[in-house]
Amino acid sequence: MSPVNFSDIPGWNEDALADAWQAWLQSCNALRKRKTGPVNWISVCDRANAQKPRDAKAFFENHFRAYSVRNQVTGKSEGLVTGYYEPIMNGSRVRTERYSVPLYAYPKTWARAKPNPAPTRAELVSSGLLKGSEIAWVEDPIAAASMQIQGSGKIRLDGGQIVRFGFAGTNDQPFKSSAQWLLDRKEITRAEATMQGISEWGKRNPNKVQEMLNANPRFVFFKELPPSANQDLGPIGALGVPLSPGRSIAIDPRAIPLGAPVFLETTQPLSNQPIRRLVMAQDTGKAIVGPARVDYFWGTGDEAGELAGRMKQNGRVWLLLPRRD
Repeated sequence: MSPVNFSDIPGWNEDALADAWQAWLQSCNALRKRKTGPVNWISVCDRANAQKPRDAKAFFENHFRAYSVRNQVTGKSEGLVTGYYEPIMNGSRVRTERYSVPLYAYPKTWARAKPNPAPTRAELVSSGLLKGSEIAWVEDPIAAASMQIQGSGKIRLDGGQIVRFGFAGTNDQPFKSSAQWLLDRKEITRAEATMQGISEWGKRNPNKVQEMLNANPRFVFFKELPPSANQDLGPIGALGVPLSPGRSIAIDPRAIPLGAPVFLETTQPLSNQPIRRLVMAQDTGKAIVGPARVDYFWGTGDEAGELAGRMKQNGRVWLLLPRRD
């Protein structure tokens, strides 16, 4: 990493930094619990409590240093920026003719002794090992698989109640991309290798959907989360705090500290419209590997999903760390 002046970061002076303040305070809620470590977050977070959102720019410039993040192997500052979101779909707590695709809780027997290696997705689906672990039912197997990739989601029950489900664990198998499986078989084009493209392929090829899903051995389990007093709060990320649409990202914690402020420069999906804004490193993901690799949280619902599913942009990041002087 190389230190830079804030004025040299593209878009720093133009971003509405006050809009990132609530996400920063959410980071501080978790960072204050870290009593030890190479970075003193407690002091700078205590100072944040006395600040107003309108003073965000001065606060970060006075109390942080900015560093350009590069890939240590290639020396490149550009990395891949993808998007993710929290899906919301119709469903039921019981199986019905309409809702026949299950979401599963973490197997109770695994809490005592998890098999090593654990069964693959195909083995779990075909063996009946998960019978009795169903916690909700939805319509679309591809949408259910997408929820596993996102790690959380909301189910709208027929009575109108919305229930949130969060990540509960996996079978520890490696993730394999459904898009890549389809590309290798020339089932879709490179331009169709999006969540939307895969969903459309599934509608045309319902008899091949399970084969495609089983090609990914990784399986994700869920747990029902208690109702939140603030329904606008996002899902809980790896940092343990709610994610903020457009102000939270998933990162590789080996390269960027969880909770840290990061300035992101990238573009809107399928366009050159710039995204230059302060975000918080509040989540992780198995596919997020490397210092300049970012997954951008768009929010909840179909509109966020449309943007997240099409996002595959180049981007750069600058890490903000508290000053030691």
